[in-house]
Amino acid sequence: GRLGSQALPARRSAAPRRASPTPSRRDRDPSLPQSMADDAALAAGELSAADAEIEEMQKKVQEMEEEAEKLKKLTETVEEEAADGIDREEVDKRSVYVGNVDYGSTPEELQEHFKSCGQQINRITILVDKFSGNPKGFAYIEFADEQSVQNSLLLNGSLFRGRQLKVIQKRTNVPGFIKGKGKGKGKKGKGK
Repeated sequence: GRLGSQALPARRSAAPRRASPTPSRRDRDPSLPQSMADDAALAAGELSAADAEIEEMQKKVQEMEEEAEKLKKLTETVEEEAADGIDREEVDKRSVYVGNVDYGSTPEELQEHFKSCGQQINRITILVDKFSGNPKGFAYIEFADEQSVQNSLLLNGSLFRGRQLKVIQKRTNVPGFIKGKGKGKGKKGKGK
């Protein structure tokens, strides 16, 4: 008998403050030993606190994913073009690479900055990281004609949102190294 009486307090002492919250659970299922019912109640209490945190995190993750999705749609058009076999060289002759772009920049702000270069800007693409959705800090601007590209090169070193922009003529096949092929040299045909 001594052994049993020693074992019992040891089990109870693991759960002194768990006894009060769940009389109903014990009433409902008398076959559950008391400490197990208490453990279940405590676990449920801890779970709901953890659930709230997890929910909060999931909301944030969802918002970030939606944001990333929007940015992804913007960049997908560039990659689709590469896949569609549109004459990349012709498009690239009318495009410039813009480096050191502030992470908070919008295509509209870049358009405003470069609009003096030519009559029309066809497209502005701010590149983002596929996995994190964060801006990579550079962009491509496609003009309607090659003369605008020459004008835009004059903005190399100009200040945009407090940063000195790097503006260079876009090389064909730069999208190749984003996908991990070609390393941007692109001497073999069109990198297809």
